[in-house]
Amino acid sequence: MSETVDSQADLDIQNTADERIAQLDRILEAILLASEQPLPTEQLQRMLGHELGVTKKDIREALAKLNEDLATRAAELAEVSSGWRIQVKREYAEWVGKLYQEKPPRLSRALLETLALICYRQPITRGEIEDVRGVALSPNIIRTLLDRGWIREVGVKEVPGRPSLFGTTHQLLDDLNLRTLDDLPSLPEIKDPQQLETALARLGEQLHEPHALEAPQGDLAGDDEAREAGAVVPEAAPDDGVVDRDAVASDAPAADQDEQR
Repeated sequence: MSETVDSQADLDIQNTADERIAQLDRILEAILLASEQPLPTEQLQRMLGHELGVTKKDIREALAKLNEDLATRAAELAEVSSGWRIQVKREYAEWVGKLYQEKPPRLSRALLETLALICYRQPITRGEIEDVRGVALSPNIIRTLLDRGWIREVGVKEVPGRPSLFGTTHQLLDDLNLRTLDDLPSLPEIKDPQQLETALARLGEQLHEPHALEAPQGDLAGDDEAREAGAVVPEAAPDDGVVDRDAVASDAPAADQDEQR
Protein backbone atom coordinates (compact mmCIF):
# COMPACT_ATOMS: atom_id res chain seq x y z
CA MET A 1 0.00 0.00 0.00
CA SER A 2 2.85 2.37 0.91
CA GLU A 3 4.54 1.77 -2.44
CA THR A 4 1.27 2.48 -4.23
CA VAL A 5 0.84 5.78 -2.35
CA ASP A 6 4.44 6.78 -3.07
CA SER A 7 4.01 5.92 -6.76
CA GLN A 8 0.83 7.96 -6.96
CA ALA A 9 2.54 10.90 -5.23
CA ASP A 10 5.46 10.72 -7.65
CA LEU A 11 3.03 10.58 -10.56
CA ASP A 12 1.15 13.63 -9.27
CA ILE A 13 4.43 15.55 -8.94
CA GLN A 14 5.46 14.53 -12.45
CA ASN A 15 2.09 15.55 -13.87
CA THR A 16 2.35 18.92 -12.14
CA ALA A 17 5.84 19.43 -13.56
CA ASP A 18 4.66 18.45 -17.04
CA GLU A 19 1.79 20.94 -16.82
CA ARG A 20 4.18 23.68 -15.78
CA ILE A 21 6.54 22.89 -18.63
CA ALA A 22 3.60 22.99 -21.01
CA GLN A 23 2.83 26.48 -19.67
CA LEU A 24 6.47 27.54 -19.52
CA ASP A 25 5.91 30.40 -21.94
CA ARG A 26 3.24 31.81 -19.60
CA ILE A 27 5.52 31.40 -16.60
CA LEU A 28 8.28 33.25 -18.45
CA GLU A 29 5.82 35.95 -19.48
CA ALA A 30 4.84 36.49 -15.84
CA ILE A 31 8.48 36.63 -14.70
CA LEU A 32 9.53 39.06 -17.43
CA LEU A 33 6.54 41.32 -16.81
CA ALA A 34 7.36 41.45 -13.10
CA SER A 35 11.11 41.97 -13.56
CA GLU A 36 12.46 45.52 -13.54
CA GLN A 37 15.53 44.45 -15.53
CA PRO A 38 16.12 42.21 -18.58
CA LEU A 39 16.86 38.59 -17.61
CA PRO A 40 19.37 36.39 -19.48
CA THR A 41 18.54 32.84 -20.53
CA GLU A 42 21.00 31.42 -18.00
CA GLN A 43 19.26 33.17 -15.10
CA LEU A 44 15.82 32.05 -16.26
CA GLN A 45 17.09 28.48 -16.46
CA ARG A 46 18.56 28.71 -12.94
CA MET A 47 15.28 30.05 -11.60
CA LEU A 48 13.13 27.31 -13.15
CA GLY A 49 15.47 24.43 -13.92
CA HIS A 50 15.53 22.70 -10.53
CA GLU A 51 11.78 22.73 -9.94
CA LEU A 52 10.60 22.15 -13.49
CA GLY A 53 13.56 20.24 -14.86
CA VAL A 54 13.84 22.55 -17.86
CA THR A 55 16.99 23.11 -19.90
CA LYS A 56 18.25 26.20 -21.70
CA LYS A 57 16.82 24.70 -24.88
CA ASP A 58 13.40 24.47 -23.21
CA ILE A 59 13.69 28.10 -22.15
CA ARG A 60 14.62 29.22 -25.66
CA GLU A 61 11.74 27.25 -27.20
CA ALA A 62 9.29 28.71 -24.69
CA LEU A 63 10.59 32.22 -25.39
CA ALA A 64 10.09 31.62 -29.11
CA LYS A 65 6.50 30.56 -28.43
CA LEU A 66 5.96 33.61 -26.22
CA ASN A 67 7.28 35.81 -29.01
CA GLU A 68 4.73 34.30 -31.40
CA ASP A 69 1.94 34.81 -28.85
CA LEU A 70 2.83 38.50 -28.54
CA ALA A 71 3.02 39.09 -32.29
CA THR A 72 -0.46 40.60 -32.46
CA ARG A 73 -0.27 42.42 -29.13
CA ALA A 74 0.93 45.89 -28.14
CA ALA A 75 3.93 44.42 -26.33
CA GLU A 76 6.83 42.44 -27.75
CA LEU A 77 9.59 40.16 -26.52
CA ALA A 78 13.04 41.66 -27.07
CA GLU A 79 16.53 40.34 -26.43
CA VAL A 80 18.91 43.13 -25.46
CA SER A 81 22.42 43.18 -24.05
CA SER A 82 21.38 42.23 -20.49
CA GLY A 83 18.87 39.56 -21.49
CA TRP A 84 15.18 39.22 -22.33
CA ARG A 85 12.41 41.68 -21.57
CA ILE A 86 8.84 42.45 -22.58
CA GLN A 87 8.44 46.00 -23.85
CA VAL A 88 5.91 48.24 -25.56
CA LYS A 89 6.17 48.20 -29.34
CA ARG A 90 7.53 51.35 -30.92
CA GLU A 91 4.30 52.24 -32.70
CA TYR A 92 2.57 52.66 -29.33
CA ALA A 93 5.28 54.84 -27.76
CA GLU A 94 3.27 58.02 -28.35
CA TRP A 95 0.33 56.63 -26.39
CA VAL A 96 2.48 55.34 -23.56
CA GLY A 97 4.11 58.76 -23.40
CA LYS A 98 0.75 60.20 -22.30
CA LEU A 99 1.32 58.53 -18.93
CA TYR A 100 4.01 61.12 -18.25
CA GLN A 101 3.06 64.67 -17.42
CA GLU A 102 6.26 66.02 -18.89
CA LYS A 103 7.77 65.05 -22.21
CA PRO A 104 11.21 63.44 -22.11
CA PRO A 105 13.89 66.13 -22.31
CA ARG A 106 15.65 66.40 -25.64
CA LEU A 107 19.18 65.13 -26.02
CA SER A 108 21.49 67.98 -26.94
CA ARG A 109 23.57 67.78 -30.07
CA ALA A 110 26.78 68.01 -28.03
CA LEU A 111 25.75 65.06 -25.90
CA LEU A 112 24.75 62.97 -28.92
CA GLU A 113 28.00 63.74 -30.73
CA THR A 114 29.98 62.74 -27.64
CA LEU A 115 27.98 59.55 -27.16
CA ALA A 116 28.33 58.62 -30.84
CA LEU A 117 32.11 59.03 -30.63
CA ILE A 118 32.29 56.81 -27.57
CA CYS A 119 30.07 54.19 -29.24
CA TYR A 120 32.10 53.99 -32.43
CA ARG A 121 35.63 54.71 -31.23
CA GLN A 122 35.80 53.26 -27.74
CA PRO A 123 37.87 53.17 -25.69
CA ILE A 124 38.39 56.89 -26.09
CA THR A 125 39.62 59.73 -23.89
CA ARG A 126 38.01 63.08 -23.31
CA GLY A 127 40.90 64.75 -25.15
CA GLU A 128 40.37 62.53 -28.21
CA ILE A 129 36.69 63.45 -28.22
CA GLU A 130 37.63 67.13 -28.14
CA ASP A 131 40.11 66.64 -30.99
CA VAL A 132 37.38 65.19 -33.22
CA ARG A 133 34.66 67.68 -32.29
CA GLY A 134 36.99 70.68 -32.33
CA VAL A 135 35.58 72.21 -29.13
CA ALA A 136 36.18 71.80 -25.42
CA LEU A 137 33.97 69.13 -23.86
CA SER A 138 31.73 70.26 -21.02
CA PRO A 139 32.30 68.19 -17.85
CA ASN A 140 28.51 68.11 -17.46
CA ILE A 141 28.15 65.98 -20.58
CA ILE A 142 30.49 63.24 -19.33
CA ARG A 143 28.89 63.45 -15.89
CA THR A 144 25.40 63.11 -17.40
CA LEU A 145 26.41 60.08 -19.47
CA LEU A 146 28.02 58.47 -16.42
CA ASP A 147 25.01 59.21 -14.20
CA ARG A 148 22.66 57.82 -16.84
CA GLY A 149 24.72 54.64 -16.90
CA TRP A 150 25.38 54.87 -20.64
CA ILE A 151 29.18 55.07 -20.35
CA ARG A 152 31.82 54.02 -17.84
CA GLU A 153 35.53 54.39 -17.24
CA VAL A 154 37.22 51.30 -18.66
CA GLY A 155 40.83 52.16 -17.81
CA VAL A 156 43.47 54.81 -18.41
CA LYS A 157 45.63 55.59 -21.41
CA GLU A 158 49.34 55.15 -20.76
CA VAL A 159 50.36 58.64 -21.82
CA PRO A 160 51.37 61.66 -19.73
CA GLY A 161 48.54 62.47 -17.35
CA ARG A 162 47.05 58.98 -17.78
CA PRO A 163 43.62 60.23 -18.93
CA SER A 164 40.56 58.07 -18.37
CA LEU A 165 39.30 55.88 -21.21
CA PHE A 166 35.54 55.71 -21.68
CA GLY A 167 33.41 52.93 -23.13
CA THR A 168 29.73 52.07 -23.35
CA THR A 169 27.71 49.93 -20.95
CA HIS A 170 25.09 47.19 -21.13
CA GLN A 171 22.58 49.82 -19.99
CA LEU A 172 23.16 51.88 -23.15
CA LEU A 173 22.72 48.82 -25.35
CA ASP A 174 19.52 47.97 -23.47
CA ASP A 175 18.21 51.51 -24.01
CA LEU A 176 19.17 51.31 -27.69
CA ASN A 177 17.35 47.96 -27.89
CA LEU A 178 20.56 46.22 -29.03
CA ARG A 179 22.20 42.95 -28.05
CA THR A 180 25.82 43.86 -28.80
CA LEU A 181 27.87 46.72 -30.22
CA ASP A 182 27.97 44.76 -33.48
CA ASP A 183 24.27 45.57 -33.83
CA LEU A 184 25.03 49.28 -34.15
CA PRO A 185 24.31 50.51 -37.68
CA SER A 186 27.17 49.95 -40.10
CA LEU A 187 26.96 53.12 -42.06
CA PRO A 188 29.03 55.04 -44.62
CA GLU A 189 31.53 57.71 -43.68
CA ILE A 190 29.88 61.04 -43.21
CA LYS A 191 30.80 63.48 -45.96
CA ASP A 192 28.34 66.28 -45.36
CA PRO A 193 26.42 67.86 -42.45
CA GLN A 194 23.13 66.29 -43.51
CA GLN A 195 24.52 62.80 -42.97
CA LEU A 196 25.64 63.84 -39.50
CA GLU A 197 22.14 65.17 -38.78
CA THR A 198 20.71 61.79 -39.83
CA ALA A 199 23.19 59.97 -37.63
CA LEU A 200 22.42 61.98 -34.52
CA ALA A 201 18.67 61.96 -35.13
CA ARG A 202 18.75 58.19 -35.38
CA LEU A 203 20.67 57.82 -32.15
CA GLY A 204 18.29 60.20 -30.43
CA GLU A 205 15.30 58.27 -31.75
CA GLN A 206 16.60 54.96 -30.44
CA LEU A 207 17.21 56.46 -27.02
CA HIS A 208 13.54 57.46 -26.82
CA GLU A 209 12.09 53.97 -27.03
CA PRO A 210 9.05 53.30 -24.77
CA HIS A 211 11.27 51.54 -22.19
CA ALA A 212 13.55 54.59 -21.94
CA LEU A 213 11.04 57.42 -21.78
CA GLU A 214 12.18 58.86 -18.47
CA ALA A 215 15.42 60.82 -18.54
CA PRO A 216 17.36 62.68 -15.85
CA GLN A 217 17.59 66.43 -15.81
CA GLY A 218 20.81 68.21 -16.73
CA ASP A 219 22.51 68.13 -20.11
CA LEU A 220 19.77 65.87 -21.42
CA ALA A 221 17.28 68.70 -21.06
CA GLY A 222 17.90 71.47 -23.57
CA ASP A 223 16.74 75.04 -23.11
CA ASP A 224 15.71 77.29 -25.98
CA GLU A 225 19.27 78.36 -26.66
CA ALA A 226 20.44 74.76 -26.89
CA ARG A 227 17.59 73.89 -29.25
CA GLU A 228 18.58 76.73 -31.54
CA ALA A 229 22.14 75.42 -31.42
CA GLY A 230 21.03 72.09 -32.78
CA ALA A 231 19.48 69.91 -30.06
CA VAL A 232 18.09 66.83 -31.77
CA VAL A 233 14.41 65.99 -31.68
CA PRO A 234 13.92 62.21 -31.84
CA GLU A 235 12.02 61.98 -35.11
CA ALA A 236 12.04 58.94 -37.37
CA ALA A 237 15.21 58.99 -39.45
CA PRO A 238 15.92 57.47 -42.84
CA ASP A 239 18.09 54.38 -43.02
CA ASP A 240 20.85 55.89 -45.14
CA GLY A 241 23.82 57.62 -43.65
CA VAL A 242 24.97 57.51 -40.07
CA VAL A 243 28.39 57.27 -38.50
CA ASP A 244 30.92 54.69 -39.60
CA ARG A 245 31.98 52.61 -36.60
CA ASP A 246 35.69 53.15 -37.26
CA ALA A 247 35.49 56.67 -38.58
CA VAL A 248 33.13 59.08 -36.94
CA ALA A 249 33.42 62.18 -39.06
CA SER A 250 36.28 64.37 -37.97
CA ASP A 251 34.52 67.25 -39.64
CA ALA A 252 31.56 67.07 -37.24
CA PRO A 253 30.18 70.57 -36.74
CA ALA A 254 30.97 72.11 -33.37
CA ALA A 255 28.21 72.73 -30.86
CA ASP A 256 29.72 75.60 -28.92
CA GLN A 257 26.45 76.91 -27.59
CA ASP A 258 25.51 73.45 -26.37
CA GLU A 259 28.86 73.22 -24.57
CA GLN A 260 28.30 76.52 -22.83
CA ARG A 261 25.00 75.52 -21.28
